[in-house]
Amino acid sequence: MQIRTRLTLQFLLIGGIIMIAASVSIYLASARFHRNDFYDLLRSRAVSITQMVLDSYEYTADRALRSVADRAARLQNEKIMIISSDDDTIYTSDKSWELKTLNNITGRVRSGDEVFHRQDPYEVLGTLHTSGSYNFVVIAAAIDRDGPLRLKELRILLIVVCLISLILFSVAGWFYSGRALKPISDVVKKAEDISITSLHLRVPEGNGTDEIGQLARTFNKMLERLEKSFAVQKNFIANASHELRNPLTSINGQIEVLAMKDRSAAEYKSALGSVLEDIRSLIDLTNRLLLMARTSAEGPVNYGSRVRIDEILWQIREEMMKLNDKYRIDISLDSSLDDSVQMTVSGDESLLKTAMTNVIDNACKYSPGHSADIRIESAGRHLKIIVKDNGIGIPEEEILKVFEPFYRGTNALTVQGIGIGLSLVNQIINNHNGSISISSETGKGTTVTIVLPTIK
Repeated sequence: MQIRTRLTLQFLLIGGIIMIAASVSIYLASARFHRNDFYDLLRSRAVSITQMVLDSYEYTADRALRSVADRAARLQNEKIMIISSDDDTIYTSDKSWELKTLNNITGRVRSGDEVFHRQDPYEVLGTLHTSGSYNFVVIAAAIDRDGPLRLKELRILLIVVCLISLILFSVAGWFYSGRALKPISDVVKKAEDISITSLHLRVPEGNGTDEIGQLARTFNKMLERLEKSFAVQKNFIANASHELRNPLTSINGQIEVLAMKDRSAAEYKSALGSVLEDIRSLIDLTNRLLLMARTSAEGPVNYGSRVRIDEILWQIREEMMKLNDKYRIDISLDSSLDDSVQMTVSGDESLLKTAMTNVIDNACKYSPGHSADIRIESAGRHLKIIVKDNGIGIPEEEILKVFEPFYRGTNALTVQGIGIGLSLVNQIINNHNGSISISSETGKGTTVTIVLPTIK
């Protein structure tokens, strides 16, 4: 069922319940008011007749009493009975009238109650009338023919009004639900036009202040993120294909050259060494791509393992200086670090080691003296790792771009590399709920600052 139909039915149901409840209330209130008015009229008639009878000195003269009673306006089939305190009937307008509950009514009236009773088709009223020191029970009865007719007409009128109102509620509900859902319909129509080739399109946000506008704005932000993600993915695939093709092409070319004619053992050994170097480069690139895909898929993670950052840095220093004797790496600790807990973070040790290794390797690789200065500082509940070099630096307009996969600075193209390191570092640090920033000046060096939350 469509939302518009469902809203219309709900609108009709709510409106119908309100109309029916209002109609029933009006009918019951009208019936009660009319009944009370009829009894007020009957009471007034009974009191008037009783007063006339008691004011006459001829209590037993039926002719005089009837002439007195006839001077007042009579109700339909009106019957009046006056009973003394001795249970003597002083006056009755109809001697043939028998009241089945006479004793019960007189008893209740004498006890102080005013009795309302129905003896079909009569409405009966019993009331007490005091004259001097005497109390009289007055019983009046009459047929209310106008009341049922008026209530029947009111009932028919209310039913007709309810039916017409239900029809109007249906039309109004369909119209207003359509108006209310129009922004959503516009969003749906526009969203149907958006595909992978047209991610630049956006859905209309309307006034942008109501819930639908907020939904459209959120959807547009999602499209913007998707557009950027697809652009990054496209560039990533293009660059990865290019980087993978280079070593494969080199390997293929060298093997083809070797296969053209017989070679000496020294030539074969030299060619195989070159092929092996290309294969190692290819393996390293593949591992980095796989690691980047893994960290990108994970997103921010709360790792459970405790990792000592200072121990990782000392391990990296030892391993890197063993592999390359030209590297010079100095590590210093801030004086505020007097507890091992201050240098312990929650994370994945291998990923953090990979990130730190990339940063330190870049610092040494792009420095003329192949040196890097590392300083560990405390920053409240965070640990700050500062890696500084005196290398070629990064142009100011390219600092933010170095975090993009396969991007390399224009002044770093002469140094061997593939441009994945810093983008991988950025992803790993973000996954550990940390942050990384770079400050650099061309020709003077670069400073990389990594901030990680320590354990609580």
